[in-house]
Amino acid sequence: MPRRHVPVYFSPDYVLARHEFDTTRKSSWVWQSLVEAPLVGIEPRAPELLSEAELCEVHDATYVAAVRSGVPLELAESQGFAWDPALWTMVRASNGGTVAAARAALAEGCAGSLSSGLHHARRGHGMGSCTFNGLALAARAACVHGARHILVLDLDAHCGGGTHSLLADDPRVWQVDVSTEDYDRYDPSPRWTLDLVDRADAYLPTVAARLAALEREAPRFDLCIYNAGMDLHEDSGDGALAGVTGELLAERERLVFDWCRRRDIAVAFVLAGGYVSDTLDRDGLVALHRLTLAAATASSG
Repeated sequence: MPRRHVPVYFSPDYVLARHEFDTTRKSSWVWQSLVEAPLVGIEPRAPELLSEAELCEVHDATYVAAVRSGVPLELAESQGFAWDPALWTMVRASNGGTVAAARAALAEGCAGSLSSGLHHARRGHGMGSCTFNGLALAARAACVHGARHILVLDLDAHCGGGTHSLLADDPRVWQVDVSTEDYDRYDPSPRWTLDLVDRADAYLPTVAARLAALEREAPRFDLCIYNAGMDLHEDSGDGALAGVTGELLAERERLVFDWCRRRDIAVAFVLAGGYVSDTLDRDGLVALHRLTLAAATASSG
C-alpha cells in the first residue's frame, strides 16, 4: 500500500514579528531543515490567516483588538513579546495553521503545523510566550466539522493551564497533560488529568498509563490534538529533566502516533516547547522537533 502523505502547514508569516525568541523563529528553522533534508511523506501546505472574528470565538474581543492594534500595549504584550504590527499577522498565520491541521487531520487522518506558543494563552490575555490558544481554536473548529470527542494530548514540559481555562467545561474535550514543570498548573478532573513527573524513568510509563486509562474510561476520540513539546529534553532550557534523551523522546513520539493509529484516531500535531540553550544548539533542537514529523509519517503508511 502506498504511503499517505502528511500535510504540514507553514508560512513565512509564522516568523514575521520582530521579537527574537525560539517560539517566534524555530518553525522556520525546522522548515529549512525539511528543505535541506526532506522527510519522505511530508506534504507542505500554507495555511490561511485566521480572521479577527474566528479568534473571537475563543478569545475576548478586547484582547484580540489589542494584539491587532497594540493598544493597550500592556495587554498586547501580555505573552511576553515586544509588540509590533507584524505580530498580528504572525499569530493569525501560526494559529491558522493549527486550525488547518485539525481540519485536515479529520479528513486525511494525520496533519501538523510548525506552530508553537499556544497552550498558556487565556481568553482575555496572553501568557508564557503564547498569544492565542491554537489548541482551543483547533478543538472548536474540529467540533464545527463534526468531531464528537476530542483529546488534547499535552506533552510540553509545562502544564497547559490556558487550554484548561478555555475548554474544561466542554464535555466533548478531554486532556491528558504530562509535564515536568508546574508552571501553569491547574486542578485536574475526570476528563482533565495532570501528571508532574520528576524522574526520566517514570515519564514514558506515565504517558502510557494515561493512554491506557483512556482506552478503558473514555469514548473513542475522533481527533487527538497533540502538543509535542521537546523542552523536557535534558539539554533544553526551562523544563529540562535529567535523563530525558533524544532516544526517549523518539520512543514517546512512536508511542503517541502508534496509539492513535491503532485506535483509528486522527492526529493534528504542533511543535510546542523546545529551546536553544548552552547545551543544545539550533541544529540539536531542530533534530528533536523532526522526531515528531518522522513519527507522523511512519505511522501514516
